[in-house]
Amino acid sequence: MPHPHRHLARTARLLPLAVLLVVASGATPAADCLVIAHRGASGYLPEHTLPAYRLGALLGADYLEPDLVLTKDGALVARHEPGLGATTDVAARPEFAARRRPRTVAGRTTDDWWSDDFTLAELRTLRARERLPELRPGNARFDGAFGVPTFAEILALRADLSRELGRSVGVYPELKSPALFRAAGLDPEAALAAELTARGLAGRDAPVIVQSFDPDSLRRLRDRVAVRRVQLLPLEGDPDAPPPLPALRDVATWADGIGVAKGLLIDPDGRSQPLARAAGAAGLFVHAWTFRRETARGDPPPAGAPLPTRAEAIAEIGRYLDLGIDGIFTDQPDLGSAACGR
Repeated sequence: MPHPHRHLARTARLLPLAVLLVVASGATPAADCLVIAHRGASGYLPEHTLPAYRLGALLGADYLEPDLVLTKDGALVARHEPGLGATTDVAARPEFAARRRPRTVAGRTTDDWWSDDFTLAELRTLRARERLPELRPGNARFDGAFGVPTFAEILALRADLSRELGRSVGVYPELKSPALFRAAGLDPEAALAAELTARGLAGRDAPVIVQSFDPDSLRRLRDRVAVRRVQLLPLEGDPDAPPPLPALRDVATWADGIGVAKGLLIDPDGRSQPLARAAGAAGLFVHAWTFRRETARGDPPPAGAPLPTRAEAIAEIGRYLDLGIDGIFTDQPDLGSAACGR
């Protein structure tokens, strides 16, 4: 795969001037305000690509957040979900047409091409596509430009960026649909633990936080590696929601923090909710998701409304930081860095 330096050299002229100014500023992260590059700098480049991760760090992110799925031969690769149709060019590849099949994930049956029906070598022939072209038509200009990275490559990039920037850049992986892969005879927790251990990243002090909606997956990881763990809490009615979780004090027996949909912290009428305080009382830190400039006035964005300004997006993040949360997942890490006063 071509080195991400070259990708960025070709694409930098297409990025907003404000982004380039932040890159040039060499922003240094503040310890008390964690900025997590959600799928990389996915507001500016297609998500889950090496250039998007690299740009996320250049824009001041403390952590790079890859979603991880497994291949048929047990390799971890970065995709938003096990289905490949929305994020790669697999639908245009006649040699893989017969691989499309129905599968039930989180109670929904979908026809798609599934990552664990491909070997790593086969998957490496696919090219990444923008998953949200209606929201981000600019990103769609890069369809086909980048490949699908492995977790090993992301960890190598993390180490390179830490050296280049003179600060620790961490990783914040999410194992997607771990029960689905276990049912297929794969072991996502073992694969993740092996990758982290091989690079000396298995300890409590490692710049690694592992997140999951699946409490059983986090418990399995607890028994394999000592890294920090985050229990994700979706909004009520989310089809990916796990069964009801026990009290936060019980969650603290297998997790160090919670990752929450921001609607659980401030309701649609703008009233703050007690979750952040309750989590703190249980000894859990709180990271909120997802902050996007496009949805700073509402998610989904109001029909026909102009793009919110950078100031509006930064102000939205600030309202949540004022609740005392510990970090934010954002598609535009430069906005998170600005909200944290960097």
